[in-house]
Amino acid sequence: MKKSTVLKEAISKRDALVCVGVHDVISAKLADSLGFKAVQVSGFGLSATYLGLPDMAFLTASQMLEFTQNIVDAVDIPVMADIDTGFGNAINARYITGKVINAGVAGMNIEDQVFPKRCGHLDGKQVVSKEEMVLKIKACAEVRDEMDPDFVINARTDAILKEGVDSAIERGNAYAQAGADMIFVESPSSVEDIEKVVKGIDAPVSINLFDNVAGGKTPLIPVERLREIGVARVSIPVGTTFAAVRGIKNYLEAISDGALAEGRFDLVASFDEFKELVGFNDFRKKEKDYLVNFVE
Repeated sequence: MKKSTVLKEAISKRDALVCVGVHDVISAKLADSLGFKAVQVSGFGLSATYLGLPDMAFLTASQMLEFTQNIVDAVDIPVMADIDTGFGNAINARYITGKVINAGVAGMNIEDQVFPKRCGHLDGKQVVSKEEMVLKIKACAEVRDEMDPDFVINARTDAILKEGVDSAIERGNAYAQAGADMIFVESPSSVEDIEKVVKGIDAPVSINLFDNVAGGKTPLIPVERLREIGVARVSIPVGTTFAAVRGIKNYLEAISDGALAEGRFDLVASFDEFKELVGFNDFRKKEKDYLVNFVE
């Protein structure tokens, strides 16, 4: 079964599919190995880890495609891309949609912010008109229908903070009618708001959680509760990136001033664990099969 089909079927159940954010191949492979059913490429995480910059549209379309392709090639589970605002107008968004489908991506997030966009939990956001976003989604849906009808278009609206919940619902329904498969409502501030958007939008709804991160706009609500409400997808976009920062910082602090982290197995993966993660043992078997000068 195509990965896009797997993802679309999971979303249609409206059973709070946890879609964890990943920022590189290692974080994606770890999620895959630990049983997560899908991952999303985090534009926030990519901008931070590859550029050292905030999520304010500094990544180019070609960079996003390259990083996403590497992740898709490395894991067996569906991957959702982050194409921000489509890197331009509806024609640009249409073009990038074809590129991510060709890359084997199962679905994508596209948002209604004004370019240059920013992380949904940062201040200073602006949104385009509902009419402009509708046309952008129609352009992307046309490509989806031609290339892979099961490819999931997750249309994100950031309208709540500026226009309120009712506007987000109105936009969500308009985006669904334009061809979006799922509506990503960013930054609802309460359980009641989430219940309202799930009930009011005639399409599967995705909710974003900043897990264990102070400063997120949406309160931390247990996944089981979101499942009861009928949320289709729960994205936890930046947890792996922040965990990586904390883990690396803890290790570097432990070896500062010439110290060694001897015996600190709580700080690092074992060499064998890491080799298994990156497939070293499998490549060694292939070396034995195909190299005339193989060395044990």
